Amino acid sequence: GTRSAVLNTEARTVEADVLSRRCVMMRLVDFSYEQYQKALRQSAGAVVIILPRSISSVPQDVVRQFMEIEPEMLAMETIVPVYFAVEDEELLSIYEQTRAASASQGSASAAEVLLHTATANGFQMVTSGAQSKAINDWLIPSVEGRLTGLGGEDLPTVVIVAHYDSFGVAPWLSHGADSNGSGISVLLELARLFSRLYTYRRTHAGYNLLFFASGGGKFNYQGTKRWLEDNLDHTDSSLLQDNVAFVLCLDTLGRGNSLHLHVSKPPKEGTLQHAFLRELEMVVASQFPEVKFSMVHKKINLAEDMLAWEHERFAIRRLPAFTISHLESHRDSLRNSIMDRRARIDTKALIRNTRIIAEALTRVIYNLTDKGAPADMQIFTDQMQIQQEQLESVMDWLSSQPRAAQLIDKDSTFLNTLEYYMGRYLKDVKQHHVKADKRDPEFVFYDQLKQVMNAYRVKPAIFDLLLAVCIAAYLGVAYVAVQHFGLLYKMIQRLSLKTKQQ
Repeated sequence: GTRSAVLNTEARTVEADVLSRRCVMMRLVDFSYEQYQKALRQSAGAVVIILPRSISSVPQDVVRQFMEIEPEMLAMETIVPVYFAVEDEELLSIYEQTRAASASQGSASAAEVLLHTATANGFQMVTSGAQSKAINDWLIPSVEGRLTGLGGEDLPTVVIVAHYDSFGVAPWLSHGADSNGSGISVLLELARLFSRLYTYRRTHAGYNLLFFASGGGKFNYQGTKRWLEDNLDHTDSSLLQDNVAFVLCLDTLGRGNSLHLHVSKPPKEGTLQHAFLRELEMVVASQFPEVKFSMVHKKINLAEDMLAWEHERFAIRRLPAFTISHLESHRDSLRNSIMDRRARIDTKALIRNTRIIAEALTRVIYNLTDKGAPADMQIFTDQMQIQQEQLESVMDWLSSQPRAAQLIDKDSTFLNTLEYYMGRYLKDVKQHHVKADKRDPEFVFYDQLKQVMNAYRVKPAIFDLLLAVCIAAYLGVAYVAVQHFGLLYKMIQRLSLKTKQQ
């Protein structure tokens, strides 16, 4: 990305022949990586990419194309500021006038170009903020809560995890609806459902349930890493130290007709994680045959800077873990895009996936299959059914605000609301605040992520030159006229004097 923020240059569109030291404006619907690189190659002063008010109105091929370009834009360091702005009538008017002026430069006649250049209106794009500075201490907030099982002290623990932060080329526009607003939505609904089951003694299971909404997920799962360190290395008593049955990570569950269980090591037969895999397969096959389910095995590559999935953080610490997602590959561009908006969420798919996970998890915790419960038995019905309106409202809340890691601090409204919501259903809910480990991976955050840009209507410099020439010519003509008028006046006086003398 770019470290620059200050901008004070004249506006042009990419159609202009000369872009050097100009603010290049381009609309998303016309955007291409070639045009973006052209602006950078010609040493543009800045780039402004105009986004439509509603992403859902953009053709899907344009959305996919931009999502594929985003990683390239982030990976390439630029020395000029790159801004994103949401269109409105004034901004579109500025763009159209600038585009007309830029296109006119290709006219055949040099006189026409000169005349148009002299008379056209231009715009000076100016920001008044300070230059970006590196943020030295970046805190990662996370929230945890639990439901304590019924029975002895050494109960097995099932850990349910989802990271709440989003990511994209512009932090203030990163709403992360599917990645990972959907994961947090499912986590909160599971907390609500199991809190009801754990309220009554006859349905109180012999498992501890530990819920963790992690921060810094888009930056190598920093929140999870530090949480594990605190619980495994620096604490004498923790649910993670005793008897972890398995860790279930929730990631991108808001669309599609497929579900994939990503594992670093295939679960061994006879283990609880293998039982969960078996229950997932059974629930999908018997109740949701339209869903394609599979297990995806990928070994952890410690040579790479970034881990693929959140469960790998747990697997490194020898805790049995897996991630469930509708994505088959961790490299899918949907996970890191400002195009990941609420309109892309399929509510029916989100509800269905929540139910599949809840049914499979319940069958494991209560050992229903071994007790003879039929595969097609639906547990969450009637009074215990998944609440569609509540799930939708949580999804609306999550996707209505940017959740880039740089924007979430311990005092943020989002984090306090998340803690309050978890506190409605869970016990011992608390926040964790840890400093990011900048060595894993090596990253630096900068401030000035949001600026006010002013567009001043101006005439081009050649207009001032021609105006000066016109004024000089006018004064010259006036001077000559005055001189001639003086001479004429003297001649008339002389002629009048001679007449009197005669």
